[in-house]
Amino acid sequence: MNKNVLILSALAIVALLAFVYVRSNTPAPTRAPMVSVTPIEVSGQTALGKSKFEENCASCHGENATGLDGVGPPLVHKIYEPSHHADIAFMLAVQNGVRAHHWPFGNMPAVDIEESDMQAVIAYIRKLQVANGID
Repeated sequence: MNKNVLILSALAIVALLAFVYVRSNTPAPTRAPMVSVTPIEVSGQTALGKSKFEENCASCHGENATGLDGVGPPLVHKIYEPSHHADIAFMLAVQNGVRAHHWPFGNMPAVDIEESDMQAVIAYIRKLQVANGID
């Protein structure tokens, strides 16, 4: 058998074993909430925002934007206060996706949601933040 074929086969086996080892030793996401959030009463635009959040965002960012361990960050967090992430940052992240930079969850893909609905989502998130001491 050709020496190069043996070397490539050995390297492929080592790579496969390394992949299996890393995969088996990486904890699975727990999907547990990452922060405790006091829910808010909603009406009008905030109610629409909550509904659209649940429909488009909660699968990664959790119910009431608490984050989901191993999946996506909490939006009711000091990192996302308006002075650090203005409303336009949320809008751009949703429209274009965003490269991971604060959390180890990987990149966020773009989300297909109407701009007016996203504005309602942002209003909901901001109201949640204020109710939980972030403003």
